Amino acid sequence: MRSKNLSLAALTEDWQNGGFAIYLHWPFCQAKCPYCDFNSHVAREIDQSRWMRAYLAEIDRYAEQTQGRVLTSIFFGGGTPSLMQPDVVHAVLERIKQKWPQANDLEVTLEANPGSVEAGRFKAYSEGGVNRISMGIQALNDTDLQKLGRIHTTAEAMAAFDVARAQFKRVSFDLIYARQNQELRSWKTELKQALSMAVDHLSLYQLTIEDGTAFGDRYARGKLKGLPPDDLSADMYHATQDICGEAGYPGYEVSNHSRIGAESRHNRVYWRYGDYIGIGPGAHGRLTLDGQRFATEAWSNPNKWLDLVESGATEKERSALSGGEQASEFVMMGLRLAEGVDQRRFQELSGQALPQDRIEQLSELGMIRTSGSQITATPQGRMVLNAVLGELLKD
Repeated sequence: MRSKNLSLAALTEDWQNGGFAIYLHWPFCQAKCPYCDFNSHVAREIDQSRWMRAYLAEIDRYAEQTQGRVLTSIFFGGGTPSLMQPDVVHAVLERIKQKWPQANDLEVTLEANPGSVEAGRFKAYSEGGVNRISMGIQALNDTDLQKLGRIHTTAEAMAAFDVARAQFKRVSFDLIYARQNQELRSWKTELKQALSMAVDHLSLYQLTIEDGTAFGDRYARGKLKGLPPDDLSADMYHATQDICGEAGYPGYEVSNHSRIGAESRHNRVYWRYGDYIGIGPGAHGRLTLDGQRFATEAWSNPNKWLDLVESGATEKERSALSGGEQASEFVMMGLRLAEGVDQRRFQELSGQALPQDRIEQLSELGMIRTSGSQITATPQGRMVLNAVLGELLKD
């Protein structure tokens, strides 16, 4: 039997299994995409100097709570962070590097739309400390780009990608599949084209219809036509895994593929259940402070968040997570990864083991595999991961 003090120590330091990262949310876009349910807004005027001061103030506040931690990654997400002025990005990175020691292989990612304006900033972003770009291309033909509400053309996307590839050693881009009226054959062709372009990483997402989005509203009214049936979507998913794997881009996570060693370090902090600071409107975080892990959530309205920065009250909520809640989150995030999760870590967090009868049942159904204490979802299980998790974690 382990002592209570030893178990508490393991729980206190659990975040180190995943690392420590900072996420900064830029909430503005040039246009709102109809499928997007992120906290993004269209604004005519943005006081970028004020936003810079706000980010710096939040960095200072969180640095006081997390002194001495070694930083694994920094991620500028949104919204469209490539609309940020390069001097804002540079100032933010300089302040972060003053406040925390960094890993030798610190990853600094900035999400970008593939427009000419954004591409024109790539050199300045690189000089300011960004070393990885993630581009939201989404489709490789103009017809589908228009259906997805994207404001760039295929030609613009290719041109911006060439600029990024020349400026950064690490470049990822996103595509959405299972689009309206998309056929399996056309997706295979498009995916092979994407792989011929790729540098080291691809994020390939199946189109999902979210409540509260323009697509969600259309779907509810029966106006969103041509969505593929479930069996075709499943075929597209399996084709994606096969084609990417054969090209040397195995799926290391449900929707992410990369060359070996080029996996997103930032997202791995999430999936491996590390600690991360969330800065900006609507940003979420997980922080272990004085032996207790907290879930943080910032106010989502950009103007409200900005007004609250001076008082240090940008967090809408900071909730203490029980060991059981942490264990559940760990499994929900970790089973997304091809590497899976360690049952021993679950037990350290929750104080009890995962139910072996359910593990055996899911194994017999071909949904998960076990190797020693490690559990991984099979390709079949990853297709229905929510159902697998529901069975594994149900009360």
